[in-house]
Amino acid sequence: MINIWYYRTLTEQQIEVQKKLAEELSISPILSQLLVQRDILTFEDARSFFRPDLSDLHDPFLMADMQNAVNRLTLAMEKNEKILVYGDYDVDGTTSVSLVYKFLKQFYSNVDFYIPDRYNEGYGISILGIDYAAANDYKLVIALDCGIKAIEKVKYATTQGVDFIICDHHTPDDQLPPAVAVLDPKRIDCQYPYKHLSGCGVGFKLMQAFAITNNIDFSQLTPLLDLLALSIASDIVPITGENRILAFFGLKQINTNPSVGLKGILDVCGLADKEITISDIVFKIGPRINASGRMKLAYEAVELLVSTDHVFAKEKSGTINEYNNDRKDLDKFITDEAIALIVADKRYAERRSIVVHKPDWHKGVIGIVASRLSEEYYKPSIVLSNSNGLASGSARSVSGFDIYKAIDSCRDLLENFGGHMYAAGLSMKEENVLEFTERFEKYVSENILLEQTYPQIDIDAVLEFKDITPKFFRVLKQFAPFGPGNMKPIFVSKKVFDYGTSRLVGKEQEHLKLELVDSSCENVMNGIAFRMHEYNDHLKALNPLDICYTLEENSFNGNTTTQLMIRDIKIDQN
Repeated sequence: MINIWYYRTLTEQQIEVQKKLAEELSISPILSQLLVQRDILTFEDARSFFRPDLSDLHDPFLMADMQNAVNRLTLAMEKNEKILVYGDYDVDGTTSVSLVYKFLKQFYSNVDFYIPDRYNEGYGISILGIDYAAANDYKLVIALDCGIKAIEKVKYATTQGVDFIICDHHTPDDQLPPAVAVLDPKRIDCQYPYKHLSGCGVGFKLMQAFAITNNIDFSQLTPLLDLLALSIASDIVPITGENRILAFFGLKQINTNPSVGLKGILDVCGLADKEITISDIVFKIGPRINASGRMKLAYEAVELLVSTDHVFAKEKSGTINEYNNDRKDLDKFITDEAIALIVADKRYAERRSIVVHKPDWHKGVIGIVASRLSEEYYKPSIVLSNSNGLASGSARSVSGFDIYKAIDSCRDLLENFGGHMYAAGLSMKEENVLEFTERFEKYVSENILLEQTYPQIDIDAVLEFKDITPKFFRVLKQFAPFGPGNMKPIFVSKKVFDYGTSRLVGKEQEHLKLELVDSSCENVMNGIAFRMHEYNDHLKALNPLDICYTLEENSFNGNTTTQLMIRDIKIDQN
């Protein structure tokens, strides 16, 4: 599939700001251009961006219902009531539960945690979970990363003598659950300044408010920021504003003093001696934590994350690593089956969306399969299997298209749904699948924009090799942590040539190991282009190429160099 290169440009007004920032900060105009593209427009903005500070976190009491939540939690402790910390089975949910449980456990012993079984209970607050709480005399449940639509479930809990504090970050409906407190920055009536917290972030703000009320020093919370960084990275929330501060210090915690459980995961990932980045969490750590809930019980992931026993952590990390290996095999098998269904149905060639359903697909991996389909075909994709008598599944979108709204347009066909712009979950009666498929396709085809129907690479700036100086790269690294809202900058260099030493590498000679030059200087830039072997002959004939890439630090045999990580190549036509 051909990528479209979209060059981000500045307005005349932005160019003036760019020039001023470059002068005030004594940095390259290209770096100040990157700042302006990220809405960093003043010296003070830049200071906050490059030097995140925990003192810049917002007052948690700005969140609607926060005082009610703290009052009820404090009352529960004063009355020695049993408290149950309840959360979803993904990374955001398990880290949320782990953070709140670990913090409260320092001051209060009558607290435990609960993660619903993906297969027997499904997503969110369950009747089984409420019955468990009532039967075991839990008077207060703190629900994390779920519950914003659990109106009937919370009503039922009230009849059983169980109070709920809901900490969620998903989009609410017009009516909120009748809980003691509903904490969700996306509430229409919530004045909290930052709307993009993860579920774990909302739980953290509750603990922060509790700490303020009870004169507990903030330093008691900072060791838990490693869990918060895991949630922010894995739940793909914007790494801007408050999330950027929390992710920055969470990564610092991971790299200096990770919890015992997290250290166990780092070891099985082969990351023990490496500086951990957001990418490491997204591609290595997060999938292993997720695998527990996908293949077995997410309860095990929480057991690991709250553990203080090194032997237990090592053993449990090994078990979870095996779950992840099994998950990889299973999601590849189901992805292949899903692609076969799509290829066999000629209608998909014309359709703007994909909905595939097979009753016996493993529910734990269909979210991953939906992601793979949306990447493969570049279409909003939904994968459904059968669970508890319903067709249930996961939805994944493409850049710029709100799949939550698309699903919401079919809500009369659904039993339940929830999520975000780019990812959602849904369930329906099996007899509704065909009509849902047609109506979903109709909404997508009428609302998706042309530029959302093909993959686009956003180019931040054009570079010549002379621009890539040690100072340039040193400042660029300070743009981290990278993620949505602050993606790693992508550059283009035009008319680059083989230095004469580029070569094919890999088991099947499928990758290009590049050594490139351009006309701007004598610098030879090293690069790697995975699965782009088809450009080798063109390169060896000393023909020019245009390349788009990110800049990476490459360490080998004790030497550290700047490397081009090639994202795409185009043959220069001029």
